[in-house]
Amino acid sequence: MKIAVIGGTGLIGSQVVKLLSAQGHDATPYSLSTGVDLRAGTGVAEAVKGAEVVVDLTNSPTFDEAAAVFFRETMENLLDEAEDAGTQHIVILSIVGVDRVPDLAYYRAKLLQENLLMQQEKIPFSIVRATQFFEFVSAAMAWTSDETAVRLPSTLVQPMASAEVARAVAGVAVGEPLMGVRDYAGPEVFSLDELGRVTLAVQGDRRPVVVDESAGLFAAVTGDAIIARDGAVITTTRYQDWLLSR
Repeated sequence: MKIAVIGGTGLIGSQVVKLLSAQGHDATPYSLSTGVDLRAGTGVAEAVKGAEVVVDLTNSPTFDEAAAVFFRETMENLLDEAEDAGTQHIVILSIVGVDRVPDLAYYRAKLLQENLLMQQEKIPFSIVRATQFFEFVSAAMAWTSDETAVRLPSTLVQPMASAEVARAVAGVAVGEPLMGVRDYAGPEVFSLDELGRVTLAVQGDRRPVVVDESAGLFAAVTGDAIIARDGAVITTTRYQDWLLSR
């Protein structure tokens, strides 16, 4: 199968390309570094030409209101070119609970992207929703940290390894279009402050974690909004095991 992976050189995309290629598919990565700019439309027609499946893993460079403009423009450009190319299946990666966090601009933008794909009627599609990646935990901590403490809200999270996100995307890409959404989540639920303590302990960092419900991006998330519901695919890699293997 010929598969175009746009955003194929990033954390998830590079792993998706590797997995699909190992299975014998003709998977090609495209990104700004290869001359494909999905937002501007540059090189997109050439990238999707002849591809039975197109996987869109591009991401907004910001998490603010500008993200909505990014996802609208990229999805509209992709749909236009994929329709012209006769693409048989479009796959995008989104976020578990994206429709349950109206106060977060980035989540509203991702929901817009989903809706643009679902509302069109010409190209079969699949939406893979994943929980937060293990790899992003340290970055989330750094947003609200200094040399004396790490400040985190008690937001509930259910993170998963990026390798398992990639396997989910690759598996859906070669299957029948879902014509809807499938959720994937890690095997454990943590409060974000607890996850911070686990991370610092493994890293030998003695700074305390202070609960601050106003700290960072996830302060806008309430209750169990980004925890997987019944029917989600639960992956197997545990966070502490992943940390210890790094």
